[in-house]
This record gives sequence, C-alpha cells and structure tokens, in this order.
Amino acid sequence: MKKFLSIFLVAILAISLTACGSNNSGTENTNSSNGDSGEQIKPEKIVMGFVPSQDSDSIADTVQPLADRLGEELGVEVEGRVMTDYTALIEAMGSNTVHVGFIPAFGYVLANEQYGAEVILKSMRHGSGTYKAQYLVRADSGIESLADLEGKVWAYGDATSTSGFLFPASQLMDEFDISSTQDLQTNFFSDTIQTGGHDQAAIAVLEGDADVATTFDDVRTTLTEEYDTIMEDLKVLGYTEEIPNDTISVTKELDKELVQQIKDAFLSFNDDEEMIQIMNDVYNWDAISEATDEEYKVVKETYEKFKDSISF
Repeated sequence: MKKFLSIFLVAILAISLTACGSNNSGTENTNSSNGDSGEQIKPEKIVMGFVPSQDSDSIADTVQPLADRLGEELGVEVEGRVMTDYTALIEAMGSNTVHVGFIPAFGYVLANEQYGAEVILKSMRHGSGTYKAQYLVRADSGIESLADLEGKVWAYGDATSTSGFLFPASQLMDEFDISSTQDLQTNFFSDTIQTGGHDQAAIAVLEGDADVATTFDDVRTTLTEEYDTIMEDLKVLGYTEEIPNDTISVTKELDKELVQQIKDAFLSFNDDEEMIQIMNDVYNWDAISEATDEEYKVVKETYEKFKDSISF
C-alpha cells in the first residue's frame, strides 16, 4: 500500500531528473533536420509507447498489428513498446526513446509541461470526445454517498491516471474543503492502494481489499467474463465531471512532416474496420479524432490544485 503523495513526488522527481540528464538523443540512427522548433529528428524506427489499462499480459500482442500497419503506411519500421506505467512512458518520451505515446489527459499535461510533448489525436467513444470517472463500491457496503468514503480505503490504478486519480481527487478536495492532497490521503482516507490498472482497482473492491475504486466508466463491463456477477456486486456511487479523452501525443523534436504523416495515417484508420477493431481492443477506441492542446485546458487547471499543495 502506498500513499499517493509519495508516488507523485517520486514521479515528478524522476521526470525532472530525466529532463536534466537527457540529451534528447535516445533513439539510435536518427537523421536530423532544422525545423521551426529547433532540431528535429526522423528516426529510422518509430517507437510507440503504451501502458496497460487492463490486461498487461496481452497488450503487447494486441498492439503489434497496429505497429505493423502504421509501419506500412509510413514506410518505416514501427515498434509498439509496452511501458510499466505512465511515468515511465513520459520519461521515455522526454528522452526520445519513445516518439509516439498513447497517454491519458493527465499524462499528456505532465509530458507537455516537462518536455513539450504535443497532442495530435484523441480517442472517440460512443461518439464523444469526453468521458467521466466513476466511484465503485460494493453493493452491500452500506456506502451511499461520497461523504461515507471518509475513513475508507481507496484503490486507484495509476498515480498519473486522469480518471483513476486526478479528477476524483479534485472533486473530493472541492466537496469536502480539503486543502491538500496530503490531507486527502492521510486525514480523509485511511489508506490508498495503487493497483496498476483500472480493472485491478475494481477487483480490489470486489475482493474486499479496498472500499472504493475510481476508474473509467464503466470498467465493470470489461470484467464480466471473469466475474459474471460484478455488475450486481459493485455499484456506481457517483461520477466526476467530464474529462477529455486519452491522447496520441508526440515528442516535440519529431520531424513535423513525419508528425503530419502519422496523424494522417491514424485518421485513415477510421475507414478501416479491422484497424478500428484493433484500436478498440487496445484501449476501447471507437474512432480517432484530431485534438488540440486547448481541449486539455480543464485538465491543466485541475492539475494546478496539486501543484499548489505539493512542493517539488
């Protein structure tokens, strides 16, 4: 069991140290050319970074067809690399050992702030470019409101997850006049568990290891095959406000012409049923849409709450 404050500080420190120590040349055999934003790179192999939101054992096999097809479209080798967590992915993008990152809104905000990563595309689900986080509790827990969560154990997937941590924490801090994340962790909740995935957070509640899990809406549907009564065993206590969908983001040093080719290739997958199915298998994407930094302003504003209450 880990407190988020410690995890968050370690994550920020790791990112900061990488920023200081990186020479932005983490990819071998690259050709560089001068662009509007300084030195740009055209790697001989493009590396896409992924973090498992659910089953980490199968995602590597799932993303391989996507990497192969993107490589065919671009005429260059593309590797799909599965990272341990979003902090590792952000660090890898900062050092240019990963060029294209599938990262959620909060992860993008951190990558943009630390390394100037640029969002180019976003996911669409059920025709929407936004979603909500949900609070899951056992149906027989007696927990009926957010106020009932005081003194309970909170499970979330990843410390840099937008729906797993950032937006639920922000909502709770606002609703109960909690001044800092440390107070949220130590005075409101009795303990926290970082599980490594949204599904594992839900399972922690199902099995009695935690009282509440915060996940994307609705993670339960991904677990019905293994836990056939989960829809009845766990109930949704409430939701957060709307959250911008997860992103495809690129490093700021990546050649701008190549970035446009990557964007065009992904957008062309909207007309390819097989590729959209692969995107759905990886992260439940129904379609791919262009995205701009402005769309993630609400996430940046939410993040400011944590910057004000944590020194780093």
